[in-house]
Amino acid sequence: MSLPRDVLVQVDAWLAAHREEGLIGLRAFLALPSVSALSAHAGDVRRTADYLADRLRAAGLDGVALLDTAGPPAVYGEWLHAPGRPTALVYGHYDVQPADPEALWTSPPFSAVERGGRLYARGASDDKGQVWMHLLVAEAVLRAGGGLPVNLKFLIEGEEEVGSLHLPPLVEAERRRLAADVVVISDSAFYAPGVPSVACGLRGLAALEVHVQGPARDLHSGDYGGAVQNPLHALAALVAGLHTADGRVAVPGFYEDVRTLTAQERQVLARLRGDEAAHLREVGLAEGFGEPGYTALERSTVRPTVEVNGMWGGFTGEGGKTIVPAEAHAKLTCRLVPDQDPERVLDRVEADLRRRCLPGVRLRIDRSGGHPATVVPLDSPYLHAASRALRQAFSAEPVLTRMGGSIGVVPAFGRALGAPVVLMGFGLPDDRIHSPDESLDLGQYDRGQRALAAYWLELGEMGG
Repeated sequence: MSLPRDVLVQVDAWLAAHREEGLIGLRAFLALPSVSALSAHAGDVRRTADYLADRLRAAGLDGVALLDTAGPPAVYGEWLHAPGRPTALVYGHYDVQPADPEALWTSPPFSAVERGGRLYARGASDDKGQVWMHLLVAEAVLRAGGGLPVNLKFLIEGEEEVGSLHLPPLVEAERRRLAADVVVISDSAFYAPGVPSVACGLRGLAALEVHVQGPARDLHSGDYGGAVQNPLHALAALVAGLHTADGRVAVPGFYEDVRTLTAQERQVLARLRGDEAAHLREVGLAEGFGEPGYTALERSTVRPTVEVNGMWGGFTGEGGKTIVPAEAHAKLTCRLVPDQDPERVLDRVEADLRRRCLPGVRLRIDRSGGHPATVVPLDSPYLHAASRALRQAFSAEPVLTRMGGSIGVVPAFGRALGAPVVLMGFGLPDDRIHSPDESLDLGQYDRGQRALAAYWLELGEMGG
């Protein structure tokens, strides 16, 4: 079936009439502390899955089920009553980052509060709010239009924030149930306010932890300082040696497989160059830093990185404690670009760390694996349909972007389903995702729903 274009008027009216009802449901969704990284919240994660499944049923979806994984369940629902039309799979996640440090939140992180046209809560933008938009739009089109112009499936997981470890095997096992022509993900942001964006690529990820062991116990620094290797000193040397002084990754062979950017790709990014100094000021910095020969935007989206995400060891409490610590630790991640294989990158980083490890300590490296980068061809009709829908909803010309972040399951969709991915998100750069005072702009929330309804109409007109 294909719905008439004026159905958007009816959908708009339905969404307006049910806006407060929708926000009440979203606030209840956000109130559930579905923190996948913390085992203490395992029950909350499961309750969130149940809440979402109930809401999908209420919206009119069929076949709603909790698909078991070795981790939190994935929530599935479908509406498959548009023969001859394309099938779209909506992917998102209902888990959230920890709220720490909670003292820096203006209002409680799991009590959604509206201030200045924004809804503040953990998960408001990443990704509960954007998942909720999809759910409301599906319900609105079903209620106002009598049916969807496409076949629609939902797959909403509960461990994206910890790497989607168990979802790729599920996607492979459920490839028939999940079969689709396109995967649509709203877990990203506009390039800037008023600049609607479609992302045509994601960086990949590789992660590891480094553990440096020295003496069997903490030692008195007066008795042993200067006579034994200090694990914190050894770790600091390892970390410092990962980069050259000008910001290039110093790991031998790290850039060997990196695909050279085409002139067209650099031109797409060049059109997006904004006020880099202003972007830095927004995060409290006076100057940037990074790999020579590339713009800040290129460094943060299409070039690979090695980053230290955390270091700890020794005494960090109040006052002083004069010791040589027994051990030191660090968490590292690498953002990857096309043609970089996560395991090969980890091999090279591990070999470099072992080669440079100072004498007098033992080194243990725990690898967490990773996933490769993803790029969607710039001539994809699904990307162009998304641009048309965004243009209609936001009355502005959309831009194509590349995301510097990663979504772990995306490569699995390509392998198992052979479906392209459209990254059509509605966040804004100042949503403060992963930080205190995360929020969702309610103007984006409203217009984004119109854009999604328009997108389903665009896809419906493409035929099956």
